[in-house]
Amino acid sequence: QVQLVESGGGLVQPGGSLRLSCAASGFTFSSYAMSWVRQAPGKGLEWVSAVNRGGTVTDIADSVKGRFTISRDNAKNTLYLQMNRLQREDTAVYYCAAKHSGSSSNYYYTGSAKGRYDYWGQGTQVTVSS
Repeated sequence: QVQLVESGGGLVQPGGSLRLSCAASGFTFSSYAMSWVRQAPGKGLEWVSAVNRGGTVTDIADSVKGRFTISRDNAKNTLYLQMNRLQREDTAVYYCAAKHSGSSSNYYYTGSAKGRYDYWGQGTQVTVSS
């Protein structure tokens, strides 16, 4: 069956770094654009970053620009989010999500609604605190 399994979350001090991973299985990972979406305590879903199916086109939210980097390894069916200079405001559950690219190799999706994605992970908690 289809699975998206996030890992790498945890407790980190402000200014620290974490690298999130999302292991995909049960579908053709290289045919899907991938995104990271987060949900802070008491708030709605917020799109963070996206990458096209080939890993050549990326986009990132202004709130994390210059600090976070998205990447993927299609040989390993894995999506990554490198998070540097973490701030307390980055505390959230981070989800990876997949959306089929169709015929466009450059396609990626910047929405935050779970229902607009084809597949959605269970999330990993990131807590930034001293």
